[in-house]
Amino acid sequence: MLQFGKVSEVLEAVGVPEPAESVYRLLVVSGRASAEDLTRRTLMDLTETRRTLSLLASLGLVSHTDGEPRVYRAVPPDVALLPRIKSSTDALDQARAEAARLIESYQETARRHHAGHLLEVITGAEALRQHLRQIQTSAREEMLWFCKAQYVAMPSGSNAEEFAALARGVEYRVLYEKAFFDDEGAVDNVVAGVRAGETARAVPHLPLRLAIADRSVAIFPLVPGGPGGSPDEPTTALVRDSNLLSALLALFERYWEDAVPLNVDDTAISGLDGAAEGFSLSATDRQLLSLLVAGVADKAIASHMGLSRRTVQRHIQRVMERAGAGTRMQLAWQAARRGWV
Repeated sequence: MLQFGKVSEVLEAVGVPEPAESVYRLLVVSGRASAEDLTRRTLMDLTETRRTLSLLASLGLVSHTDGEPRVYRAVPPDVALLPRIKSSTDALDQARAEAARLIESYQETARRHHAGHLLEVITGAEALRQHLRQIQTSAREEMLWFCKAQYVAMPSGSNAEEFAALARGVEYRVLYEKAFFDDEGAVDNVVAGVRAGETARAVPHLPLRLAIADRSVAIFPLVPGGPGGSPDEPTTALVRDSNLLSALLALFERYWEDAVPLNVDDTAISGLDGAAEGFSLSATDRQLLSLLVAGVADKAIASHMGLSRRTVQRHIQRVMERAGAGTRMQLAWQAARRGWV
């Protein structure tokens, strides 16, 4: 006898319940059978068998002869089941899409009505360290940082989570203000980070400390210290998807655009001199830049300054490297912004 309890009810998802699935399977393997034959091979009585066969016929899974006793055959599974499976799959896809829309609507409502979902206040250096480590451990695509001088929560060299994230493919873009490199061990830490895959740039000053993970969560200071102004008890905020987060992202990108790329050679970091607003230019460089910004061609600059065209191009290339500019247009923009001309 066929023990129904041992048969996996895999067709129930497409509308074939037990024991109908078991009877259909029996017809598939036996080829043809009457209700009486099936009753003898199952634990059902004749009435239940006929009711089950009637259900299978209504579902288009079996056919039968017209005479008595009726002989039943299984409709081929590719004809009977595949269209049902496709229909169920399409319905499931639609259900998933609708569920995603409902989830989005729910989260949007939660953000609008519950500020705690958008902003969380973090008090104390230890709590800040834990949150900074957590967002880096959870990051999957990108980390953005503003690194100011005089650390509050994480001393240089203590951020092991960055190296773990870089190793699994997370992109790090880090902006350092010039004074950061005066901190003990800062240069060695930045060199190690760049060699591990970090993309680093420098600016003269940064407006605040900032860390942003996957463009979905940011941590930044609310006040410089805690209630008493102590640097050991900073008060920071964790902010999620909101207009405030969008503003912080825009702030980062604006500073990143103006920053000077930092490169690492065998012994040190190059580019720090260019991070200063007023790094010194020779009189020749200033005159050359003035003509370049004015749109004068290299040949005309060379003729005007009494230099060879190759010398003019070498000067331009050297200043571009100092400024961290990839093109002459970027160099002209940097020169105007920094007051070099």
